[in-house]
Amino acid sequence: MKQINAVQLKEWLDEVKAGKRAPPVLLDVREPWEFDAARIPGAKLVPMRAIPARYMELQRDAEVVVICHHGARSYQVGLFLEHQGFDNVINLYGGMAAWSRDADPNTPTY
Repeated sequence: MKQINAVQLKEWLDEVKAGKRAPPVLLDVREPWEFDAARIPGAKLVPMRAIPARYMELQRDAEVVVICHHGARSYQVGLFLEHQGFDNVINLYGGMAAWSRDADPNTPTY
């Protein structure tokens, strides 16, 4: 599975804002309380436990960046999606903790 670090994702999202690149689907698989504490703008919350019932909501040909707190749950969800036939799944390495530390220090930590 492909992985992206927080700085690379921030650069990608900056390119989206500038009209230079298509946006990814930001799939946040944390729990609702985590999502309420900190999130990347535009992320869609689908808790990990709900993925088997809701993955059909995602377009198979979209670039999907999977997000969790540290990158482990998102990696597992990414593997699941790949097994369901998704070809463009990318794990946010280090998760929201890395995002807060490396890409957007204004994002709260928890």
